[in-house]
Amino acid sequence: MEAELVSRAIAAATALAGELRVDDAVVIHNSNKLALRLLPCGVFARVARVGQEVAALEVELALRLAGTASPVAALEPRVEPRVYERDGFAVTLWTYYEVVAPADQPDFPGAYADVLGRLHTGLRSVEIATPHFLDRAAAAQRLVTHRDETPALAEADRHLLLSTLQSARERILSRGAAEQLLHGEPHPGNLLSTRDGLLFIDFETCCRGPIEFDVAHVPEEVSARYPDVDQVLLAECRRLVLAMVAAWRFDIRDEFPDGHQHGRDILSLLRQGPPWPALGSLAADVPLDSSVASAG
Repeated sequence: MEAELVSRAIAAATALAGELRVDDAVVIHNSNKLALRLLPCGVFARVARVGQEVAALEVELALRLAGTASPVAALEPRVEPRVYERDGFAVTLWTYYEVVAPADQPDFPGAYADVLGRLHTGLRSVEIATPHFLDRAAAAQRLVTHRDETPALAEADRHLLLSTLQSARERILSRGAAEQLLHGEPHPGNLLSTRDGLLFIDFETCCRGPIEFDVAHVPEEVSARYPDVDQVLLAECRRLVLAMVAAWRFDIRDEFPDGHQHGRDILSLLRQGPPWPALGSLAADVPLDSSVASAG
């Protein structure tokens, strides 16, 4: 979010906190959305420009998953669970969790795989309209096709991304895998390690597809612990996700720091060929998603 909008966004979130006492707002993350910790009430606020968010989907999904014992961050219970709007901003209010080091979690890869499986179980019980995961791949493909939207992308790189996106899509469809509701980007940046256990956040990219698409976002030591994965399909999903992320990094509207360099790094991986690395393995160095990861 542009610097001149941050103060207005903070003012909107503070005003919309209602009866909750807010004396200060700490910026936790600033990208296309603003993540704030409101003090002293201890609320986590997510703020986006109206029309540039899918906050209503996130709120509805959080409410439905709350009754399934799914490992997801909760909405703030002291206010009405909805999207608030003020001064052109959409604000959602969430529970703030104190984060602990993942090393404090016994057998972290196994715990990560377990909560992802529990999340998928919970999501199977939810009926909600979402895009298909290949709709996002098609959007990335359109982005690469339009040179005015990706002007910094070299032509050889553009050709590589277009061919990768198309061939990965075809190979994924050929597997004929069962599909369900997915998180969309359950990489380490969207997983909180809290005293309440591991919790997933940021369902802005929720979609339908095979579970392998979600598993493609987690580190390899985690995917190795997830049961009954189609390894051929997983490899193609990893390749697809790498190409999608590389495309987003060259979007002229992308706000991640050093985005072009991160995109070139991923392009180098695509040129090297298989085995394709898991996207979650790059989480420490590469901004992964097309949205802000809401860390609390």
